[in-house]
Amino acid sequence: MADKKTTPLFPLRKGRHSRQAHVDLPEGTFEEEHARQGFFGKTTHLYRLHPPTNWTRIEGPLVPHSYDLNQIFPSDPAVEGDAEVQQVRAGALLESLFGSKEESFSPVCVLHNNDVALHFVAPQSMDFFYRNADGDDVYYIHAGSGRFESDFGNLDYDKGDYLVIPRGTTYRFLPAEGEQRYLLIESFSEITLPDRGMLGPNALFDPAMIDTPELADYIEGADREWAVHIKRENQITKVFYPFNPLDAVGWKGDLSVWRINVKDIRPVTSHRYHLPPSVHTTFLGQNFVICSFLPRPFEEEDGAMRVPFFHRNIDFDEVLFYSDGHFFSRDGIGKGMVTWHPQGIHHGPHPKAIPLSRTKDRTDEVAVMVDTYRPLKATAAAGLVENLNYWASWK
Repeated sequence: MADKKTTPLFPLRKGRHSRQAHVDLPEGTFEEEHARQGFFGKTTHLYRLHPPTNWTRIEGPLVPHSYDLNQIFPSDPAVEGDAEVQQVRAGALLESLFGSKEESFSPVCVLHNNDVALHFVAPQSMDFFYRNADGDDVYYIHAGSGRFESDFGNLDYDKGDYLVIPRGTTYRFLPAEGEQRYLLIESFSEITLPDRGMLGPNALFDPAMIDTPELADYIEGADREWAVHIKRENQITKVFYPFNPLDAVGWKGDLSVWRINVKDIRPVTSHRYHLPPSVHTTFLGQNFVICSFLPRPFEEEDGAMRVPFFHRNIDFDEVLFYSDGHFFSRDGIGKGMVTWHPQGIHHGPHPKAIPLSRTKDRTDEVAVMVDTYRPLKATAAAGLVENLNYWASWK
């Protein structure tokens, strides 16, 4: 990861190359970044005569993947009757790491490893509380809004919010009317913030923009039985109380649920040089990072690249959840879709992205990226909503 120390070699150069990475590429070449430790380690830039994604076919497990998560909980009546979609909705939880089968709260796992699991969820008002004893939960609110209740109090949430929930917290969602679609990133280690270094403590977002829950008047609810569903090792234990278990009347400390909205995140930019995606890191977990790609100005320097450079992501799997805006570097990708590029195989901008980037002044995309040190595995639920021709989209 980024904290590993390496001893750099002295700069070596052969043949045709640019003096500054990502700027003034030799005419007729395509730059590839061959880097270790997710752009933090030793790096070499290769200048090729052809885009490394101009393959004719791919055979084997490293084929790039794309999933349309909109089909997991479809709101289009025409999709509702699809047999495979119904199979996802009714039976995919058997392939999920989540374990809960409650209709009002049934996250569907699509990708996972021993460090992190990615789920899609469309919660309805929950008449029970939930507690994850396996890990921290990070929700990204892709669509919808509502009230979040927890041990620490209540929060109103809206589209674009990240909700960070420590392991062991008791909580539930009370969504507002309308479509609800959340990305759930389940971390089996504690979620922390990246070191902002010389950018200073207010970089990325001012800590004052963080919201924590507010305690509300206690609702006794003694006329009913209250349930808490506790997930541990992917099994659910149900604990029942004769009173509302959210009975905390005060708290103090530095561990709590907290919220930040993407509109309050200030992306790091450079007008002369295309920065690596790691600069957009929002949260850290053990062996993975969560990044936020947000609207920003394009690079202004003549000759500077304006799109992500080709790379192989040697040490990380890369997952992108596309939430809003126009995703100029990917053709045929829409809101609510996911791409997964396994480590070891090239990826980079689609052919149309490079000329298209020269016609605009800024990006307008909102996307969440999860980079994992250990290889990911897809569930059967993911396979049912996969675009099997995604690998050919670079042609």
